[in-house]
Amino acid sequence: MISEFWKDKRVCVTGGAGFLGKYIVEKLKKHGAKDIFVPLIEYYNLTEIEDIHRMYDDSDPDIVIHLAASVGGIGANLAHPADFFYDNLMMGVQLIHQAWKRQIKKFVALGTICAYPKFTPVPFKEENLWNGYPEETNAPYGLAKKMLLVQAQAYRQQYGYNAIFLLPVNLYGPGDNFNPNSSHVIPALIRKCIEAKEKGEDEVVVWGDGTPTREFIYVEDAAEGILLASEKYNGSEPVNIGSGYEISIKDLAELIVELTGYQGDLVLDKSKPNGQPRRGLDVSRAEEYFGFRAKMEFKEGLKRTIDWYVQNRQR
Repeated sequence: MISEFWKDKRVCVTGGAGFLGKYIVEKLKKHGAKDIFVPLIEYYNLTEIEDIHRMYDDSDPDIVIHLAASVGGIGANLAHPADFFYDNLMMGVQLIHQAWKRQIKKFVALGTICAYPKFTPVPFKEENLWNGYPEETNAPYGLAKKMLLVQAQAYRQQYGYNAIFLLPVNLYGPGDNFNPNSSHVIPALIRKCIEAKEKGEDEVVVWGDGTPTREFIYVEDAAEGILLASEKYNGSEPVNIGSGYEISIKDLAELIVELTGYQGDLVLDKSKPNGQPRRGLDVSRAEEYFGFRAKMEFKEGLKRTIDWYVQNRQR
């Protein structure tokens, strides 16, 4: 669907070569954007101010969609809290500040669901974002990202700068990160089940006791929501981008076992951390403010993700 909005815009997509970024870039092209700049990490280290200047000189954008992030699962967050804090904070703060200084028309900052307090009433409403400290295992990452909301609102208040802040829930879908050292729960479980099936292993181990709940959004839905917000939303309030569907880790693992055809046992390792007890979003603000509602049914999205992994993995 071609949009008049995008056809004459120069767009810089940080993280545009990543999982979500590839979908954003593809959708931008479908919406009619012709001038899309994707700064690759090999050429631009966005924690360094000199590289940020060079990126903005090279791209000269009207709109920045800031997806680039240093991310990982519970294990990675526990091992590298300082890295996750510094890299995410320095990227975002400097990118927004320089975008304002250069009078770039709009900045779209992507936050994280990890920014919510550990014990947030479910479904998470945007107004509850400041009602407590985030879950400890990923608090440094969540807080670094949350500072971009503070910055966006402060620059809007003082300078009238148009920066918006979106809170996407956990993504999944074809092209996800299946690296066992840094993957999130869905790709990690898919890989474990398929490898255990092939090796004839008797059991697959899942971290935690299985009771925490999570919400996931299919990556293509998330890309659509972000682009709708980039086009239509110009407000100061943070906006959740989610599916509105919540599932326990135990039920998720059982569904992946079913869809992969694994015949062994699921073992819950209760010595490992659970992470946040529940995560599920109130997604009404996105629909009200810019007409976004996720479309992909969860089981179908999982099937597509599993099929992609089976066809594309490195043996």
